[in-house]
Amino acid sequence: MANVSPPPDRAAAEAIRVRGAVRHFGAVRAVDGVDLDVQRGEVFGLIGHNGAGKSTLFKMMLGLIEAGAGEIQVAGHAVNGRHFRVARRRIGYLPENVVLYDNLSGLETLRFFARLKGAASHECPALLDRVGLSAVATRPVRGYSKGMRQRLGFAQALLGAPQVLFLDEPTNGLDPQAIRDFYATLHDLRSRGVTILITSHILAELQERVDRLAIMASGRICALGSVAQLRERLDMPLQFDLTLADGAETSLTPGLSAVPGVSTTAIEGGVLRLHVPRQLKMQVLGVLCAAGPGLRDLRIVEPSLEDLFFGLRHRADMAKDGVPS
Repeated sequence: MANVSPPPDRAAAEAIRVRGAVRHFGAVRAVDGVDLDVQRGEVFGLIGHNGAGKSTLFKMMLGLIEAGAGEIQVAGHAVNGRHFRVARRRIGYLPENVVLYDNLSGLETLRFFARLKGAASHECPALLDRVGLSAVATRPVRGYSKGMRQRLGFAQALLGAPQVLFLDEPTNGLDPQAIRDFYATLHDLRSRGVTILITSHILAELQERVDRLAIMASGRICALGSVAQLRERLDMPLQFDLTLADGAETSLTPGLSAVPGVSTTAIEGGVLRLHVPRQLKMQVLGVLCAAGPGLRDLRIVEPSLEDLFFGLRHRADMAKDGVPS
């Protein structure tokens, strides 16, 4: 009889489904009641400070750490169920710290992982080429740089054409060109329907490259959505950088003073910086249009993902201290 994989659980149409996940280490609540859905074909970011619970949640979703409570499904199967061993062959994982065998070559290393995963060994040369290591495929791994080891780790995560990818700090040690190539590969995988869960401390990398993200703190998800949705939800001010002609600041001051909540800072090179509440953007633009030729240039800067992250942490700290935000 053919070895047919069992059908996925009908309750989970999402690629990843987490309900009430808990994992405590003594008094430490590493993961404390997490609910999370990641859709199929989505690039999803998971961010947080060190100790927020990201890596523990990753390992729980991979079945490497057992949940103390709650339910977790990946690729339609419960991670603690009897069919997850089969499903795991369609899951790729790149850990934060890649450990490799120094005496094996890159190609031997990949073939070794292919045997462990039950993947076809003939796909290894093409994967090495995909991550830019074909020229050093026969070189022992002990001679690889940190970035080359990271690329080899990424290649092993791609073995078996996974449908769900877990990537923990995947660009660690990569140079700018390798980072660009890495995200180009992720874009191609996403276009083929692969679900990608990625965590990184380099927030600027994730900002324009994820569909949605979750921010973790103290084992819980404290914010969830796209970058645009989080900007709206946190209601952080916009930054207007104005390049003015000589004397134009004097003519703008009365109009700007009439808009509540706008603060100004003079910076070098004749540039005036405004911090503008989001809901007053159009009102401020109206004032600036009245300046005529006195306004030589205007740049509007949205809060970055890093601004959102630290803004959220600041509000959480104030709430913890009983200070209204």
